[in-house]
Parts: sequence; C-alpha cells; structure tokens
Amino acid sequence: MKWSQIWVAYLTIVRKEITRFTRIWQQTLIPPVITTSLYFVIFGNLIGPRIGDMEGYRYMDFIVPGLILMSVITNSYANVSSSFFSSKFQRSIEEIQVSPTPSSVILLGYVTGGMARGILVGVVVTIVSLFFSKLSVHNVFVMLSIIFLTALLFALGGFMNGLFARKFDDVSIIPTFVLTPLTYLGGIFYSIRLLPEFWQGVSHANPILYMINAFRYGFLGISDISLSTSYTIIIAFSVVLFLINLRLLNKGYGIRS
Repeated sequence: MKWSQIWVAYLTIVRKEITRFTRIWQQTLIPPVITTSLYFVIFGNLIGPRIGDMEGYRYMDFIVPGLILMSVITNSYANVSSSFFSSKFQRSIEEIQVSPTPSSVILLGYVTGGMARGILVGVVVTIVSLFFSKLSVHNVFVMLSIIFLTALLFALGGFMNGLFARKFDDVSIIPTFVLTPLTYLGGIFYSIRLLPEFWQGVSHANPILYMINAFRYGFLGISDISLSTSYTIIIAFSVVLFLINLRLLNKGYGIRS
C-alpha cells in the first residue's frame, strides 16, 4: 500500500472508533465523570479534612491527579478491549485483515481510538475537579506526556485483552480482578512513604504506581518515584505490549482460530 492509502486506512479506523464512543456518550463519558465526582465528594470533602495534609498538600489536592489518571486508565483500556472484541464477534475485523491494510495500522487505529476516549474523559474529569480543588500545574510537559503514554499503554493492554477474550465475560475479567486492584494500590489515595518498608518494596512491583507518581509530579511537583524510572517503566511496557500485540495480530491469534 502507498503511504496515502495507509493514512486513509488508519484515519478510517480511528474515525470509526471515535464515532463509536461519542455516539453513546451517555454510557462512555458521563458514568466515569459521576464516579470520579463521588470520589471527590467522599474522599476529598468528607474524609480529607479528617486525614489532614498529605506530603504538604491538602488531601483533596493530593488525590486529584491520581483520580484523573485512573479515569484515563480505565477508559483507554475498556474502549479498546470491548471494541476489538465486538469486531471479532461480528467478524468485521476479518474484512479489514483480508484487505492490504498492514496489521500495524489496524493496531494503531484501535489504540488511537482508545487513547482518544481515555484522554477525553481525563479532560472532562479535570474540568470537574476544578469545582473541588485549585489545580496548579508544576510541569506541563510531564503532565501531558504521562497522560499520553499512560493512555497508550492501557489502550495496548485493552487490545491484548480483546485478542485473548473468547466471550463477552472475558472482557471484564482483567479490569475487575487485575486492573482495579492495581489502580487502587497504585498510590492514588496515599503516599507509599506511609507504608512499612516491606510493603513499599511490594508496591514498587505495581507499574501503575510509577504513572500516578509521575503524573502527580506534573501537577504538584512531588513524587515517591524518580521521573526517569517512571518514564523508563511506562515506555518499556508500551514497547513490549505493542510488539506482542503486533505479533499476535499477524498470526491471527484469537481471530482465525
């Protein structure tokens, strides 16, 4: 295929994905905003004053970056896993595969759609958070790059989930039993410095910890993890997931079987 044709194929998949989640915005955009708003009210306004300051900041201000990134993580992942599995179930993905469209373009198209939803939800949640917290930005580049890389990583993770899923129930297993616990234990509501030394070491095995701390640094200028380590972990996981997904897609895993 020529580059112009590849570009058209990529944009077509992206447009389809964005149209898909914006058409049902009541189900894809509103629920995460309501859920996050409840976190702001319960943990920030009701529980926060009893906890006091965290790392020198109001508890509400401390948890806002983590809650924003949590919405990006869950929506980037959910969009790709459900969309790609639906394409498998309806066998529409086979029509794309028999075309000259490279597998890398198919993968990037779905991933970009998932990133678009995750980042859009993150922007809406950020706007809502302004009603509860006076957000300040310490480093714009870190904030934007981390939200982009995190959306990319979990969109790739959602694609893998969609590839391995055999039935609709399989799409929700990983988010429920893996993603949600890792997110809550990733330092959204606390600093890992409060944990005993052993549990601090255990927490370092959680990749979401690095993303949340780097994103919090973008807003507040504080982090339990060095930025270089956070970027290395996120980029390394993204590269590995991209290569694995591309190989599985080229082999037709979960599609032709």
